[in-house]
Amino acid sequence: MKRLAVLALAVTASLPAPAAAQDEVSDNVNVVIVYGDDECPASPDARVIVVCPRMEEQERYRIPSELRESDDPANEAWASRVKSMETVGSFGTLSCSASGFGGWAGCTQALIDAAYEEKRTGSSVRAAQLIQEERDKRLSTIDADAAAEQARVEVLEKAYEEKLAKEREAALPGETPSDTGGE
Repeated sequence: MKRLAVLALAVTASLPAPAAAQDEVSDNVNVVIVYGDDECPASPDARVIVVCPRMEEQERYRIPSELRESDDPANEAWASRVKSMETVGSFGTLSCSASGFGGWAGCTQALIDAAYEEKRTGSSVRAAQLIQEERDKRLSTIDADAAAEQARVEVLEKAYEEKLAKEREAALPGETPSDTGGE
């Protein structure tokens, strides 16, 4: 259980987007990673948004992927090595190579494709989406909550006004009912 807490803390610390979103709107955001069919824990405080990215059950006891990666060439997957071998003979237009006519033109497209892939699959995208959904859910009830609070205040004000009216009509201590206006 202690390992799970340390693992969740390590993964939570590596997610930069919730902290940035927290600074913008001044909400407190608690990111808790849940696995499989586990329930997302409820927030102990109404001002704290709990965001629960869900991961597969197989990932529960694994080291997070951010901590598994390394730049060491020995850790490169075979799939990546094979893919690089497939493009060895690639040359010509849009090939991102120095040889062949227009080979340089493919480099820009390769960089653009890599950036869009990273943006599409980034972990911060999902966390930001969950935070926005929670904010939208809270804002959807704000009008109803305000109307209920206004109705409660109006009831209290009416009761207070009635109490004041009764006190104004009542005789002062030491007065008799005939002293109040029976001339």
